[in-house]
Amino acid sequence: MKKIVLVVSVLLLCSQSVFSQKGNTVVDIKSNENAPVINKNIYGHFAEHLGRCIYGGFFVGDTSKIPNTNGVRNDIIDALKKLKVPNLRWPGGCFADTYHWKDGIGPKENRPTIVNQWWGGVTEDNSFGTHDFLNLCEALGAEPYLAGNLATGTVQEMADWVQYVNFAGKSPMSDLRVKNGRKEPWKVKIWGVGNEAWGCGGNMTPEYYAGEYRKYATFMSDWTNSGGLMRVASGANSEDYNWTETVMKNIPGSMLGGVALHHYSVIDWGKKGDAVDFSEEIYFKTMQQALKMEELVTKHSAIMDKYDPKKKIALVVDEWGGWYEVEKGSNPGFLYQQNTMRDAVLAGATLNIFNNHAERVRMANLAQCVNVLQAVILTDKTKMILTPTYYVMQMYNVHQDAKLLPLTINSPLYTFNGQNLPALSASASKDKNGLVHISLVNIDTKNSNSVEINLDELGVKSVTGTIIASPKLQDHNTFDNPTKIQITAFKGFENKKGKLQVVIPPFSVVTLEGK
Repeated sequence: MKKIVLVVSVLLLCSQSVFSQKGNTVVDIKSNENAPVINKNIYGHFAEHLGRCIYGGFFVGDTSKIPNTNGVRNDIIDALKKLKVPNLRWPGGCFADTYHWKDGIGPKENRPTIVNQWWGGVTEDNSFGTHDFLNLCEALGAEPYLAGNLATGTVQEMADWVQYVNFAGKSPMSDLRVKNGRKEPWKVKIWGVGNEAWGCGGNMTPEYYAGEYRKYATFMSDWTNSGGLMRVASGANSEDYNWTETVMKNIPGSMLGGVALHHYSVIDWGKKGDAVDFSEEIYFKTMQQALKMEELVTKHSAIMDKYDPKKKIALVVDEWGGWYEVEKGSNPGFLYQQNTMRDAVLAGATLNIFNNHAERVRMANLAQCVNVLQAVILTDKTKMILTPTYYVMQMYNVHQDAKLLPLTINSPLYTFNGQNLPALSASASKDKNGLVHISLVNIDTKNSNSVEINLDELGVKSVTGTIIASPKLQDHNTFDNPTKIQITAFKGFENKKGKLQVVIPPFSVVTLEGK
């Protein structure tokens, strides 16, 4: 009999007034041969030239006393390899549409400086450029996702960049690459054609952007005539469905690899709330925004279905995550924030949504990787810590490139001040080795929830477990206490005649593995 591993990743959260449904919540999982594969690129990350994400985060320079490889911190490389990071987006974000890639190649001492007008007004020396980023991706085993400059750049500049990194033959740009120390091309497949064109990328109308996209895409080539590039159009801001409609209607499907979508879990752009010192009300509102991703993905996908019924074009959620006020005393333009158990729950719930929409959502990028917004890694000089979000991403990477197992779940309610949210969400998959993984998220902040899973149908006989837990929802890892929240052993389950009964404690992350 084939061994089957069941991984149940469960995340929970907090509340003042909670409606607790009696009895078990049954998760009914059915195998479907026609179900899509969960693309590993859903678990992508984002590294913008913003605050201390690149400089002082990833990149410390090759003269630093911090152990590094060509200036990139070894501890960060090691940590991200454990996450199995499938792709990394760079150099932005808003920064992308003011970035000129030729400023970041050649001898570092000859590179011009640039003022980062979007994030803090700091001066950068371009010491981290195309070679540094693409070599980093090679070290991680991650697919690079280059965001091209459509707003302040030119079609020629974009076409030259594609030729520089991808062309193996002799040409002006490939010759320049060889001169700068790289003989073989990197063969970058994923390209963003501008970023947030509705806002910082040019304040364009969708009609105007569609025309610009067509022009740029025409002259972007992988130079092998194999159609190997995945061009990603600048997509909508949250519920701007007209943007998606206009882009899909005006850009031929043959020119589109993906359409982006950006959505942050922000309670109020004018007053975003503290990353650590937050109330139950703020938490509930944050989760309302996080779970709104279900509606956004559903409605944007429906629009795309009208023009692309065979679902050849991916919905790419290349910016998502929690966004709060910056940490006290830090530069407001650097977007540095702490990461609590709230963020762990937010991440798990969002990834469940992406998994369940795998037929259309085929790439996503958590914003951002290091020291910015909902980061998985925080650094302070020589120190580095892993956040609760890091551990969730680590638990969920079992879904990468596994076949979706459709499921149903009748969730109890999490209630606060007369408003309701589903307390539980779930997603499941089966990998090529026959291993089954189920992820569950419970956003209830005070009450445990019981879940029943039929093991006989899954072929599971024995179960072990791990957990991420902490006494308070606001708890987080610090540089003085870097392991306060981490993965530990979990035994809060029982196998009763082929039915697995799991009691999930409040705001915890549980992984059950069954054989």
